[in-house]
Amino acid sequence: MTESHVPERHARLLAYAQSLTPPAGWKIEVSGDEIIMMAGPSVTHQRNLLIVREQFDAHRPVDLMPSENTDLASPNVGKLRNPDLTYIPVSVVELGGNEVPAELAAIAVEIVSPSNPENDLVGKVRDYPLMHIPLYLVIDPRDGMLTLYSEPGNGGYHRQWSGRFGDRVPVPKPFAFELATTELIRYPA
Repeated sequence: MTESHVPERHARLLAYAQSLTPPAGWKIEVSGDEIIMMAGPSVTHQRNLLIVREQFDAHRPVDLMPSENTDLASPNVGKLRNPDLTYIPVSVVELGGNEVPAELAAIAVEIVSPSNPENDLVGKVRDYPLMHIPLYLVIDPRDGMLTLYSEPGNGGYHRQWSGRFGDRVPVPKPFAFELATTELIRYPA
């Protein structure tokens, strides 16, 4: 298949994935030529997400709104991703539909799944900069680690901050605050 047919193939795969009806509690993502189905999150996952969301909500610009499990689409690069938490412009409501152009997202936040960590730690680290998402925060309750990626360009993120639960994460603009992580908990052993 020639390079000119790649966006067309990605658009067809994306349309097919969007036509699927996943079982209750499951979600669908697309990365390149792959359709990924994932089960719903655990209560540990949800608690950690709440701790993070409350802090982001307190520092969000008024023109951004939080959204959990929103489809972020980049048809030209064959990506449909569904972060645990994102902040998107309030104005996207005018677009209607169930998905948002990925380049409008201010950040993607993921709590690593114990059943499929590679999706968050490899696949999304690869996909989010291609989708022009400026910040990617990965919280890994398996080992109590955090990573904040920033400055996407040329197929990757150019900056990376890493720390452990208990460290303060320096979140840049448009949020501009230090995320406290002392209340985050690890998955049960």
